[in-house]
Amino acid sequence: MNSESHVNVRIPRRFSASPEQVFDAWLDPVAIGKWMFGPALREEEVVRISLDPRVGGSFSFVVRRQGQEIDHVGEYLEIDRPRRLVFTWGVADEEGSSRVIIDILPLDNGCELTLTHELHPDWADYADRTKAAWTKMLDVLAATLN
Repeated sequence: MNSESHVNVRIPRRFSASPEQVFDAWLDPVAIGKWMFGPALREEEVVRISLDPRVGGSFSFVVRRQGQEIDHVGEYLEIDRPRRLVFTWGVADEEGSSRVIIDILPLDNGCELTLTHELHPDWADYADRTKAAWTKMLDVLAATLN
């Protein structure tokens, strides 16, 4: 699969928090349980969040929705604090994964994060839903950092 075939979902978001604070929220299990998953976003319970935040390290974010456990899994491909984070994204026991790229630029008052989620063309129909989900997560992240 080449990069030209991907469907890219891109979401820019400004934060009043520092680039370091925004970056660190992506690698802190407690923070992830507050802004990426849990009742602040949707009807779900965080079961377990574990991660090994190093290049080649993996993560597992298990949530329970409507009685079913869903394990979001991935591998860290690039970690350049506080500028860039790249990781794969998928669901355990499902085929395929996508790639998420987080770029953070410092601003005079805070920073701007650009999230790019590269979806396989087979998942093109989910682009709008993916954008809405990440946008909501980034809104909750901004609220938790204020």
